[in-house]
Amino acid sequence: MNMADGTPKHPYHLVDPSPWPALGAVGALLLAIGAGLGMHPDMLGKGIESIVKAVQWWVIAPGLGLILAVMFWWWSDVIAESRKYHTAVVQLGLRYGMILFIASEVLFFAAFFWAFFDAALYPGAPEQPVRTEATGGIWPPKGVSIIAPFDLPFMNTLILLLSGTTVTWAHHAILEGNKRDAVRGLALTVILGIFFTGVQAYEYINAPFSFRENIYSSTFFMATGFHGFHVLVGTTFLLVCLFRAMAGHFKPKQHFGFEAAAWYWHFVDVVWLFLFFCIYWWGAGNAPIALH
Repeated sequence: MNMADGTPKHPYHLVDPSPWPALGAVGALLLAIGAGLGMHPDMLGKGIESIVKAVQWWVIAPGLGLILAVMFWWWSDVIAESRKYHTAVVQLGLRYGMILFIASEVLFFAAFFWAFFDAALYPGAPEQPVRTEATGGIWPPKGVSIIAPFDLPFMNTLILLLSGTTVTWAHHAILEGNKRDAVRGLALTVILGIFFTGVQAYEYINAPFSFRENIYSSTFFMATGFHGFHVLVGTTFLLVCLFRAMAGHFKPKQHFGFEAAAWYWHFVDVVWLFLFFCIYWWGAGNAPIALH
């Protein structure tokens, strides 16, 4: 809202009415129903079951497609708004929001670490005969061969740590108004993120255990798998920032979109360090190392 002479009344951004929240909710509902039908084809009766079995997991396509479309359109609007309406006050609020989001992510991963340590520290006890039988009273459970922590996992640790330095280089370049180095730093970070994902995919394909094998394998894949998903999200986030940097969107005093991506990437780095030391290294115990 502007005064008669065109000057703003306040530094806040009052967004225009948007269809994206409602469409996003519809997409989430369709995706949830599709996922439910994918796991339980008979959920809505025998008539629907035959259709679901015919299309298989394509049943989630409408919901997933709508969500991805809403994400693209909604964030496109946010990017356009950021270049005009994101004042210092608005950016401060966005920073608080990103901090709270990362805090929720910390608690998300804390749940997986809790599950892992609960089983690892107490693999067996008289009052827990089921767990004792499942693990053999030791950790990792009897018969488990582990992935060598100082093989591919250590390589991925170095890759992520290096990516943290390149994204910081890009940040300093933006603060200095150096578009060329900002683009270089972001491009290297995206490449390193892709390398990390490739190495982890190779590790999963050649893993000596499967997800449903025992409590070690299930907690391992849940924790490292969700981290891998976060790496994919962060790489996509930084790829968008790379295109925006190439287009000259980021200025020394207005580049919150990049800051949010950088904070998220550093969070992903830190979580991986905990995963490496706690699950790959400490959690390996004295179990034999699988040879690829």
